[in-house]
Amino acid sequence: MALRIWASSTANALRLSSATGPHFSPLSRSFSSVLDGLKYANSHEWVKHEGHVATIGITHHAQDHLGEVVFVELPEAGGSVTKDTSFGAVESVKATSDINSPISGEIVEVNSKLSSTPGLINSSPYEHGWMIKVKPSNPKELEHLMGAKQYTKFCEEEDAAH
Repeated sequence: MALRIWASSTANALRLSSATGPHFSPLSRSFSSVLDGLKYANSHEWVKHEGHVATIGITHHAQDHLGEVVFVELPEAGGSVTKDTSFGAVESVKATSDINSPISGEIVEVNSKLSSTPGLINSSPYEHGWMIKVKPSNPKELEHLMGAKQYTKFCEEEDAAH
């Protein structure tokens, strides 16, 4: 019962926090949330493309499976990322996982708050827990990522297989 209340309050918080920014509607998935309006990689990173910049982070599903995030390793701004290649790592109380870039491009900004407050990835993976902002070198790569409904189905199938 407490878990159901937690999931409900998390969904409500996501609705409230998205009201001030771009209009994303959360789609419920078991104990995770997937936001409509983002693109998703099968390695559980999300991309929000606005104008000439794409913001990248890990999904609620990914942070939920990782557990409490205690350390984040990110690249410097000015570098570049390559599609499907690691650009950093997330360390949790359970494991350390590489973070792969869903697209290629130049890193224009890094979320410096994560070095002192890595838990933002757990508490706000889509808003305050973003990792890097990239100027895409090949915007067509975004077309090969999943939408919210596809990603939700992907996660359900992946969880059922484990």
